[in-house]
Amino acid sequence: MRKRLARLLAAASLCAAAVAAAGASLPNVPVASVDLARYAGTWYEQAHLPMFFQRRCVADTTATYAAQPDGTVGVVNRCRDKDGRFEEARGVARTVDGRTSTLEVRFAPAWLSWLPMVWGDYWVIALDEADYRWAMVGSPDADYLWILSRTPQLDPAVHERLVAQARAMGYPVDDLIATPQRSQDATPRD
Repeated sequence: MRKRLARLLAAASLCAAAVAAAGASLPNVPVASVDLARYAGTWYEQAHLPMFFQRRCVADTTATYAAQPDGTVGVVNRCRDKDGRFEEARGVARTVDGRTSTLEVRFAPAWLSWLPMVWGDYWVIALDEADYRWAMVGSPDADYLWILSRTPQLDPAVHERLVAQARAMGYPVDDLIATPQRSQDATPRD
């Protein structure tokens, strides 16, 4: 009886520790580093926080990155609008202070590059470091958040874990908008 009670108390304390840890806050910091060559390629958006420049996107949102010889990263963001057409934005990302997990992205014309306001923060705050199958991107002020996957559908358990992590980091995850991925390749049909 004592052993059973001891096991129950031990299990209860482990459960309490897990619940306490789940409610704990985490610092909003980027991962240590990102291999930009491995990060290159197409990512399927799974969810994002509302933002003005994605207001017309309803499905099939992707981000494609290409490492450039000058150390920057070419960016092509695409999404399908309510009329079924694709919208596309091209930009460039650069590292900040030599950190590959802390980038700034610009979609404005190159001649405006000197203006700080045309650069937006892009922090890789979670990453499947083994296989680069999923990533979560945020910002220092927790205003921007994207959950990304290499495949159109992310494992629901991974998605839940990333949302919990973002919540603990201070992101308003109750405002997340799920991104339907209706086409497997997200290429234009028009």
